[in-house]
Amino acid sequence: MSDKKSIIRDTLRLTIITVVSGLLLGLVYEITLKPREAAAAKATNDAYKAVFEEAASFTPYKDFDADKAKALIEKAGYKDISISACVTAEDKSNKALGYVLTVVTKSYGGNVTFSMGVTNKGKMNGYKITDTSDTPGLGLKARDDPSFGNQFKGISAGKYSVIKGKASKNQIQAISGATITSRAITNGVNAGFEYYKSIAGGEK
Repeated sequence: MSDKKSIIRDTLRLTIITVVSGLLLGLVYEITLKPREAAAAKATNDAYKAVFEEAASFTPYKDFDADKAKALIEKAGYKDISISACVTAEDKSNKALGYVLTVVTKSYGGNVTFSMGVTNKGKMNGYKITDTSDTPGLGLKARDDPSFGNQFKGISAGKYSVIKGKASKNQIQAISGATITSRAITNGVNAGFEYYKSIAGGEK
């Protein structure tokens, strides 16, 4: 009988501990929700500014549809790539300067997410990697090595290929030992350009 009471008592204790822990976790989640949302918003805005320094503000592109964007770039031959967001980069008078696209591409170690800025004249300002699960070391050079990233600054909307040797027109020189990552970023940029050409002002 005493063993039965002990089991009931221990069960009640565990139940109380579980309920209290759940309530505390919920409370912590609610308390930290707004700071986390603010931090995420700041990180996103910082990425936008990194690829469009002259912009004063960024407004969600009103006609953006992720599914339609996915279908469009798949039709152009780009698999395992998606456009998850598009914003219009505006000056202080709210005049559109171009667009910032958020591209998700698949690399050697997993998905890589980056922002790319493209002006109304079809020139790319560059890209900024915001999330990556790629291999530490060589794979992360796409994020950390300016000699690779700088190749995309000022390029015109078009299609680019990756080459291991010295790059010429419409070519991007691969990161040494990280050709897969180099190709993932380049194909992501190509897909971004495809979507850019389909939206307002893109053809110009």
